[in-house]
Amino acid sequence: MSTLCLSPNGVDVYHVEQPPADVLVATVDGVARVRRDGGRWHVQAAGLKGLHVSSLMRDPRGHLFAGIHGVGLYRSRDDGAHWELARNGITEDHVFSLACRETRSGVELYAGTEPAHLYRSIDDGEHWQELFGVRDVASVAKWNFPAPPFEPHVKHVAFDPRDERVLYACVEQGALLKSEDGGRTFRDLPFQDKSYVLNKDTHRVIVNPRDPDEIFLPGGDGIATSRDAGKTWRHLTTPEMRVSYPDHFYVSPEEEGVLYAAGGGDPPNIWRETGDARSAIVVSRDNGESWTQIGEGLPAQLPGNIEAVTMAQWPGAFGFVAGTTDGDIFASFENGRNWRLVASGLAAVSKCVHARNLAMGRAKVRERTSA
Repeated sequence: MSTLCLSPNGVDVYHVEQPPADVLVATVDGVARVRRDGGRWHVQAAGLKGLHVSSLMRDPRGHLFAGIHGVGLYRSRDDGAHWELARNGITEDHVFSLACRETRSGVELYAGTEPAHLYRSIDDGEHWQELFGVRDVASVAKWNFPAPPFEPHVKHVAFDPRDERVLYACVEQGALLKSEDGGRTFRDLPFQDKSYVLNKDTHRVIVNPRDPDEIFLPGGDGIATSRDAGKTWRHLTTPEMRVSYPDHFYVSPEEEGVLYAAGGGDPPNIWRETGDARSAIVVSRDNGESWTQIGEGLPAQLPGNIEAVTMAQWPGAFGFVAGTTDGDIFASFENGRNWRLVASGLAAVSKCVHARNLAMGRAKVRERTSA
């Protein structure tokens, strides 16, 4: 199956049979399908109209899950033709992030919520059980989120490919958590030094598949890296990097030491004044020591934020699709080179308040210029 899911906080790496021709996109107005027919791409609705979709994933069975702002979780077993609620056991109304993995005992699904709780299902989403250890860590009282509704959320979940007992969870803002007993208990991983400003603004944790002891942590204060599975950390980039607000992050499956990152040139609080995210995609060819902005078909500066990126891998190559708060979809199916706009005019691809921040900033700019 070569269908990809593209969303701010869903599964964002897929192994497919061939270059993708079908992408399901999470928007603030339901799910859109962007499909290639010959050399042209077309956009059509794919369900959940009127709902703000925060996260999408296709699990190993081929079933689709959509985390919804204010509603919970939907599931589709027929490639998006029909959707049904699948939140039995999830008490929060906003499923913010989704993840899944195959284990020796079967497929596990994970749902992170706002407020910050984490749930797991082992029966295709029929029932969910909370992993209460997430709330038992010492830092929980300090978790916060600086924008309405001022609630922290579980933004990302990742796994160690060597050991099913090891998983990581990012709480925005407040914590990087690690479990070494299959999610029964978690502990805080301290990663900040004196150069950090924000309250542990963790966006996602990326485990290097070639060396799972090496992990990367993009967030509001740049990118950190650990070479010993989270015991010690180095602040690899600061907000002065071209992408000062990195979110999506990838390790090249083809070339060792090649990394990709995407996000805003400024943080969201600046967008509320300028209406311009100045977003970009950057690449490092020295394992994160230096970065270069990718052009090759991408605008030098995108006013909408790059809210979602998905990497697809197929035999002999890999590629990306990316979506913005302005409803533009870009794609590169040539190992990160030669990007092009494949669709536009979609509803915003946006986590929580990012599209709203940009709209507020653009309204302020219009007021200033018309005064």
